[in-house]
Amino acid sequence: MSKVLVTGGAGFIGSHIVEELLNNNEQVVVIDNFSMGSMDNLPKSNQLTVVEGDISVRETISDLFQQNQFKKIFHLGAIASVAASVEDPLHTHQTNLEATLYLLEEARKQGGLERFVFASSAAVYGDEPTLPKKETSAIRPLTPYAIDKFASEQYVLAFSRLYDIPTAAVRFFNVFGNRQNPSSPYSGVVSILTDKFKQLMKKEETTFTLFGDGEQTRDFIYVKDVVQAVFLVSETSDAIGKVFNVGTGGSTSLNELIGLYEEITETTLPIEKKKERSGDIKESYSDISELKSLGFEPKFTMREGLLEYWNKENE
Repeated sequence: MSKVLVTGGAGFIGSHIVEELLNNNEQVVVIDNFSMGSMDNLPKSNQLTVVEGDISVRETISDLFQQNQFKKIFHLGAIASVAASVEDPLHTHQTNLEATLYLLEEARKQGGLERFVFASSAAVYGDEPTLPKKETSAIRPLTPYAIDKFASEQYVLAFSRLYDIPTAAVRFFNVFGNRQNPSSPYSGVVSILTDKFKQLMKKEETTFTLFGDGEQTRDFIYVKDVVQAVFLVSETSDAIGKVFNVGTGGSTSLNELIGLYEEITETTLPIEKKKERSGDIKESYSDISELKSLGFEPKFTMREGLLEYWNKENE
């Protein structure tokens, strides 16, 4: 029985992909070391097998392939913290690049793969100023995290060219939604804000630290739209051997984001203003025409995504 492998499947985005695969009646194998993911993120299903293991250990990956035949691989397992990559570049490299190569090699030996989708990041663009970010924009990875993501992308695309393995890569912009851990060191600003508003609703004292004037913009995309994009890339033959931006193609400022949340929750967020942090990128948004050529259209506006996220968090 051919199965679908999701590395990092107990994490934020991975668990949403697992959920959709199970909804589609797939047999799913998740491998996760639970450094950031949680069993609570995963649905209960007899079609789901969870392996606790580290993808940076080669034997773990080869054992996984000896015990299973995979038709698709969604590779999301990574040390997703930019700060952690700066503190420990070697360990990050083993997880974020070497593990990708182990998976690709095992997939090549196994044969018969329908798709290998690698989760990359908009971090590969670094501080390259041109907007919007296109897949052909200059790459300026500024951290070990971004370097390994870009190198992994190149391996993924090379395996498609050299060995005819149907691979593709997706560069996520600012993904938000439930199961994102607000206390994690690399958490998105939306989950941090959600946490702050939850505290306010409980009448707890809290403040949000705003660096700069709040006019910095990001391309925020709701996790359900990300799942839609990833599935399109995994199913469309035109996606093979290519890399795709996954965003909305629009931008929202931090001030707008706070305003939307205040409107949804009918509360006012106390803000402490601090000066802009050096190195912070002021504006970022994606060009998603490549993804749209596969039939992608975001289904959630920023407000709709926030509203669903807030409601799920408060169920």
